[in-house]
Amino acid sequence: MPCLVLAKVETFNPGNSVKDRMALKMVEVAEKEGKLKPGGTIIEGTSGNTGMGLALAAVVKGYKCVFVTTDKQSKEKADILRAVGGEVIVCPTNVLPEDPRSYYSVAARLAKEIPNSFHCNQYDNLANRQAHYESTGPEIWKQTKGKITHFVCTAGTGGTVTGTAKYLKEKNPDIQIWAIDVYGSLLTKYFRTGEIDMNEVHPYFSEGFGEDFVPKNFDMSVIDHFEQVTDKDGAVMARRIAKEEGIFCGYSAGSCLQGLHQLKSRLKPTDVVVCLFHDHGSRYIAKLYNNEWMRERGFLETELSIGDLISKKKDKSFISLNVDNTVREAFNMMKDKDISQLPVMDGNKIVGSITETNVLHFLLENPLKNSETALKNIMDKPFPEVDPSEPVSKLSKYISKDIPAVIVTDISGCVHVITNYDLIQAM
Repeated sequence: MPCLVLAKVETFNPGNSVKDRMALKMVEVAEKEGKLKPGGTIIEGTSGNTGMGLALAAVVKGYKCVFVTTDKQSKEKADILRAVGGEVIVCPTNVLPEDPRSYYSVAARLAKEIPNSFHCNQYDNLANRQAHYESTGPEIWKQTKGKITHFVCTAGTGGTVTGTAKYLKEKNPDIQIWAIDVYGSLLTKYFRTGEIDMNEVHPYFSEGFGEDFVPKNFDMSVIDHFEQVTDKDGAVMARRIAKEEGIFCGYSAGSCLQGLHQLKSRLKPTDVVVCLFHDHGSRYIAKLYNNEWMRERGFLETELSIGDLISKKKDKSFISLNVDNTVREAFNMMKDKDISQLPVMDGNKIVGSITETNVLHFLLENPLKNSETALKNIMDKPFPEVDPSEPVSKLSKYISKDIPAVIVTDISGCVHVITNYDLIQAM
């Protein structure tokens, strides 16, 4: 990246996400307006994070909670909401917002049916963006000492990006606001054309951002650019952030940084970019941080296994020596076969190993008459045995300067010696 990039990590909020800000604000405004009364029930359609913020506020203030979410969201999110006392209703993802089965419609219906209840409706409740105008925006301005030039944030309800943008634009109209969207959401096309095109809408795996309608919290006039990111790129980037930066974050953070990478050619060395990292990676253990889930969706390349490496070997013959063979015989075999290391057998059992280094050192350090010494007197420990189903990347745990090879027995029972040379040939 050509400039300074800062992450505003929101996982330190009580509910581990940026949504705590607007959840508390919506409750406080509802109380002030008399819409939420003592002993009442908070109802909300949520992907999980807003629900957590509302649930924590409800625990402190004595309200009940009913949360409506979609079957796309991670199981961890629903489990966490239940853990803090919320009732969770799961609805199908792939239905239109006006469909009576959608989580928008179900939340609205429950608000009418449950006495003394309040439907927060984070999408159209302007207390959402007000929370970020009053807190997130001022914090970023203060923390960067007014030096921020770009704010990058994923867009869902529109509250975070719009509220923060409004404040920052008031401080400096030249600050660029870049909203990150996902393919399958209609927000990007709406921003560019003003058209709500349902043909843009299709299922996607990314969580917490992107929409199939335009929430009222959006004010597109304070946003300068929308950038779409694929499900795969966002997921892979989130995992990179965890491994390379030590920040365990969620899908939105990965997509946010990926979107910035796609736009990096627009940046100058003097720019100061702030990316918002929305929530914690613990909410995505069964999905984003699960290798099997990632591979099933083609987000991780299928890694070459040691068995695959064996199948690529041109010469699959197993060459070995016996404990009673001499050092001179070992030297000759290595020379004839162009082999640098060999297992040493005692009958049908591998009991040791010999390398060209062992042999050469012995021959150089001892008179030639001692080259008739048996290998059992100078051999090293056997090479490590490795399962053929292990990924090739695991070879680095075994093969080193001191251990030049491993032993692998394939499914047919044939034994093979695998070296770094074999790995290089397979690549």
